[in-house]
Amino acid sequence: MRRSLELSRRRALTLGAGALAATMIGGAPAHAKNDSDELIKKFAGGKEPVKGKVKLDLPEIAENGNTVPMNVSVESPMTEQSHVTDLMIVADANPRGGVVTFRFSPLSGVAEANTRIRLAETQNVIALAKMNDGSVFMDTKLVKVTIGGCGG
Repeated sequence: MRRSLELSRRRALTLGAGALAATMIGGAPAHAKNDSDELIKKFAGGKEPVKGKVKLDLPEIAENGNTVPMNVSVESPMTEQSHVTDLMIVADANPRGGVVTFRFSPLSGVAEANTRIRLAETQNVIALAKMNDGSVFMDTKLVKVTIGGCGG
């Protein structure tokens, strides 16, 4: 009976070591490129985003990347003739670049959102606003994610 227990323990250790090795070999490198460029291209529909109209408000230094306060707004009259339809937030160093997408209509009154986002490390956060005429505007902020506020 002791022999089968050792065999089972040995087998478990072997399987665990094999799984760890497979993860290390087959896993993505720590600084692998995420999908943010593709998300931006798809969102913009082939148009080049223009800097302006979007105001992204984030702290310059975030002591806790798990809960970073964010406010984003877009200058728009929000009328039937001219309004924001979509607002997308992208983090260029998160494992998945897309953080959140908000949808608006003229009935929204204002194109503004307040929330908290999660950032994996120091990185650029990009806000993209799509207007009803298809034009796309953007703003970018660099957020330094620290541990205990000791550096970036």
